Amino acid sequence: MKSLFESRFGVIIACDVSSKENLMRLVEETSSVKGIVGYKVGCILGLTYGLPRISELVQEITDLPIIYDHQKAGTDIPQLGEGFAQACKDGGMKGVILFPQSGPVSEEAFIDALFTRDLIPIVGGEMTHPKYLSTDGGYIRGDAPKEMYHLAAQKGVEYYVVPGNKPDQIKKYRELLSPLLDLPKFCMPGIGSQGGQIRSAFQHLKDVSAYAIVGSAIYKSDDMKSAAQIFAREALEFV
Repeated sequence: MKSLFESRFGVIIACDVSSKENLMRLVEETSSVKGIVGYKVGCILGLTYGLPRISELVQEITDLPIIYDHQKAGTDIPQLGEGFAQACKDGGMKGVILFPQSGPVSEEAFIDALFTRDLIPIVGGEMTHPKYLSTDGGYIRGDAPKEMYHLAAQKGVEYYVVPGNKPDQIKKYRELLSPLLDLPKFCMPGIGSQGGQIRSAFQHLKDVSAYAIVGSAIYKSDDMKSAAQIFAREALEFV
């Protein structure tokens, strides 16, 4: 599989802003920062402006890859995978985040649809917030993320979303995936405003690849470039 990022460690900026003007300002101020490896856009920008327009705006400034997070894709019937993947391809995305909570048949269908279009699937299972898993009072069975990750590895997926504010879970999922893949790659939200720290998250991932996903701690900062530099420097300590 081709690599999504040039570096084994770095920071992905989550562009959860509300307007194209704020998006462009964020990218303009941070894209030259060493250690920033890509941008993640979500459904609010996607639904407001359309993925092709978002891609066009970002690509006017940088050639760093754009990841689409539909929040949460892969949760519908298998037949929708093809159309979803094509829309992401037409929209200029390079990677696409899936959270296959609707079961293994849909998970396989969405992964296959992305691979067919030369897109990189990034599979998540456990989220960052409280009361997500049934073991913590949530709706999702406690061992379901493990099954989602395991099936994705069998399908050849190399990139995974794990909760960056739960170091013990990061360690658990690395131990699950490392025997199955030559070099699993972990993308971690929950760092910054949700309490996670790069050093505590990355310490379990020194022998693989790790990327912090950081949003409001950067885009709500009065000095976005300086904020991005702080996070990026921490990530690059592990290079």
